[in-house]
Amino acid sequence: MKPPLDPILIRFGPNLGIHWYGILIVSGVMLGAVYAAWRAKQAGDDPDHVWNALILAITLGIIGARIYHVFSNPAGMIGWDYYKENPIEVFYIWQGGLGIYGAIIGGALGILTYAWRANLKALRWLDYGAPGLALGQAIGRWGNFINQELYGPPTDLAWGLIIDPAHRIPPYNDLTTYPLDTLFHPTFLYESLWCLLLFISLAVISRKLKDKLLPGDILLGYLIGYPLGRFFIEYFRPDAWTIGSIAAAQLFALISIAAAVAILAVRHVRAKEKENGIENGIENEIENSSQSDLDV
Repeated sequence: MKPPLDPILIRFGPNLGIHWYGILIVSGVMLGAVYAAWRAKQAGDDPDHVWNALILAITLGIIGARIYHVFSNPAGMIGWDYYKENPIEVFYIWQGGLGIYGAIIGGALGILTYAWRANLKALRWLDYGAPGLALGQAIGRWGNFINQELYGPPTDLAWGLIIDPAHRIPPYNDLTTYPLDTLFHPTFLYESLWCLLLFISLAVISRKLKDKLLPGDILLGYLIGYPLGRFFIEYFRPDAWTIGSIAAAQLFALISIAAAVAILAVRHVRAKEKENGIENGIENEIENSSQSDLDV
């Protein structure tokens, strides 16, 4: 595998142009929003709220993604150690550097803020957006392919990536040890396929099990499903930001999975208990009513 395209689709000068990465990111966001709007309409809600909330969600998502990147310390890449010496470059987002966990948090805050101002049930709208987010990630990851980034260690697999020397991180930029024909794991592809599978799964669950779901369940499904895949995919990221002996993304994944599973379980146990309590109350009322009739 080797990118067949120049990363810049249209050039306006030596340092300015329209990048394929940006096109794919925007395409993913828009298709995800199309799904969310369709899902809202199917559920009887006004899909215009999706488009009204989108700008705020995107803005806060970009800010969150950039903050995550700036305060990270990925091996062999630009992170906090660099930005604290070059603070003005914190704003140079066109040079790359966005973290998905920060984007998720920022985007969710955008939706929560809009839902609060529009007097909407936030969990309901987060459920509409969660599968679309996975779809957007599946599409956006192909921008990493064109940029020759998000690759893993060397591999002999037939679908390995060819990475030009200019895009290699240490130690893979040592052409004596890793010659030009060295293949690398396409980490971007693994994550893209996982996100596509997650989108399909959440979309099917939201339709097939809608009578059994509580508001927020699809969001919780995303917070379990995406981190689960990311935990294992992170083993194919030699540039991972580590905290101690574990990759930061893996640590965040474990926290997200544990919290989401616990919340999901507790909510449904309580909902079941409440349902049983209501049923028992109705049965008692029927019994009392019948006894009153007999007494009469």
